Amino acid sequence: MRNRSVADLMTPAAVTVQRGTSFKEIARLLDEYGITAVPVVDDENRPVGVVSEADLLRRHTAKDGPSTAEAMMSSPVVTARPSWTAVEAARLMERHRVKRLPVVDSDGRLIGVLSRSDLLQLFLRRDRSIQEEIREDVVVRILRLSPAAVHIDVDEGVVTLSGNLPDPDVTPVLVRLCETVDGVVEVVDRLTYEDGGADGDADGSA
Repeated sequence: MRNRSVADLMTPAAVTVQRGTSFKEIARLLDEYGITAVPVVDDENRPVGVVSEADLLRRHTAKDGPSTAEAMMSSPVVTARPSWTAVEAARLMERHRVKRLPVVDSDGRLIGVLSRSDLLQLFLRRDRSIQEEIREDVVVRILRLSPAAVHIDVDEGVVTLSGNLPDPDVTPVLVRLCETVDGVVEVVDRLTYEDGGADGDADGSA
């Protein structure tokens, strides 16, 4: 099972500006490339900030001070690494309340940009692909169960698991692994055990 990384999802950084780039030039680039923000880089292509549409609007409204990228940018910049998982990047976005992350290599140089819309690509996977990955990688390869032991139904990214397992301890592991599969929105557990008890009734309680 291989989760897609930041490198798989990011957009290569084709558009950048320098500290001295003007308000009007940044606005033109955002419009021309259909983007909502642009990284500000130094002479060695290391990101030092980000200028967004909101930054431009704030500067236009304030009409105070120089209208260069350096004056308008959000800094210090929060960056991601290409080897990170999408989950790691999403948590960083949430923690810092940002909508995009410049992606840097081991030398700190910009190689791409990851946006929230890039992360949403994970949830565009076909249900059939999700089902096959769960069956082949999670059920058979990792948990070493028979493919017939678990029935997997996937509808719009919602995974429903049913079947009769030999050990109740397998259920939470199976559910957690399914939740980490790219494209899974939710996992519904309808599994039972070989003694005939459903989840939550294995101890005989009402």
